[in-house]
Amino acid sequence: MKIFLVLANLLVLTSCSRPIENAKWSFWDNQRKGANGDANEGTLEWFQAAENFGIEYIRLSPAHMKSDSKDFLIGDIDHYSGIPANDLKQFNDVLDRAAETNVKVVITFFGLPGARWRQHNNYEFDYRLWEDFAYHDQCAQFWTDLAVELNDHPAVVGYNLLNEPHPEKKDGFQSDQTEDFEPWLEAAKGSAADLNLFYQTMVDAIRKVDSKTPIMLDARFHANAQGFDYFQPVKGDGILYAFHFYDPWIFSTFRINKGRFSYPDKMPTGNGDQTVPWTREDLANKFEPLQNWAKRHKIPNHHIVSAEIGCNRQVEGAQQFLADVIDLMNQNRWHWAFYSFRSGSWDGMDYELGTLKLNWKYWQGIEAGKSHEELINRGSNPLWNTILEGLQE
Repeated sequence: MKIFLVLANLLVLTSCSRPIENAKWSFWDNQRKGANGDANEGTLEWFQAAENFGIEYIRLSPAHMKSDSKDFLIGDIDHYSGIPANDLKQFNDVLDRAAETNVKVVITFFGLPGARWRQHNNYEFDYRLWEDFAYHDQCAQFWTDLAVELNDHPAVVGYNLLNEPHPEKKDGFQSDQTEDFEPWLEAAKGSAADLNLFYQTMVDAIRKVDSKTPIMLDARFHANAQGFDYFQPVKGDGILYAFHFYDPWIFSTFRINKGRFSYPDKMPTGNGDQTVPWTREDLANKFEPLQNWAKRHKIPNHHIVSAEIGCNRQVEGAQQFLADVIDLMNQNRWHWAFYSFRSGSWDGMDYELGTLKLNWKYWQGIEAGKSHEELINRGSNPLWNTILEGLQE
């Protein structure tokens, strides 16, 4: 009898330390290629189009969905007190449409209690989450409530807890390129600005009610690969680690670039308009902090997600830039998702439109009250074909 009890105890201990094993987690065993999109676009036809192009998952944000409350699904980001029932039904309807196809969904939020999304906050950053533990508690309660509702939904294969966290930015740090950053990081430990502590709190809360759904965590510095240098793997099963890649941002952002930079011949040095030629190796070097971190902590490649990759379609060299970035993602066998798929409100990264700007007839139609979707013509072109080749490789 004693031998039986010892063996039983060993079995329990072994099962507790083993990664979660279910269809949601096994989805990520092989490299997955997807896209970003807004739940507001989530018609059945939209998901079917994504499936036809070989998009395996959508990193789905409800940022533009309408609510009778102040903030969709959260109710009130200033003080969370429960998920509005009508919002939950709307969101479930979108997820149900995804489930009618083979496209899976990773749910992400651009804002959480105490951290209103900048675009919904007069373009001001909201740092309350990183200043007051009361908002950590509200975030944990929100994610617990949402996980209770959605953990069994067949379309959902991930919770991406918070898009592009940046607690260090409230004190002026946008990267580690100052000698003061590490002292700041040390001082932040155990405070509301401690990103690792925040993530551990969220993971622990979710796992009390949902042991199945993978949890995706963005790196610091707005999910920059460099941010992994200052990141500790979170304790718990079913964790994915995410970064975004538009680097260098002043090249890939059309309104900032203003024709000054192109890939690979005229890339920014960080010193005004000065440029240097890049090779593919320069691009690959941007991923070294992530690769070193993963090696140091024994994080396998299929636990890493480039949750956003992109470049404004009008930037010179965008096609080659995206081709090289996607090739590097595939070479490393990281999951990835391009930004974005068929936005109904913004054309900057709608690659099916090619590289030309929208003409005067489009703007004339907008002034006449027509919708974006009525006025554009998507179709095959070299830029979009680059994305398709990456998806189908």
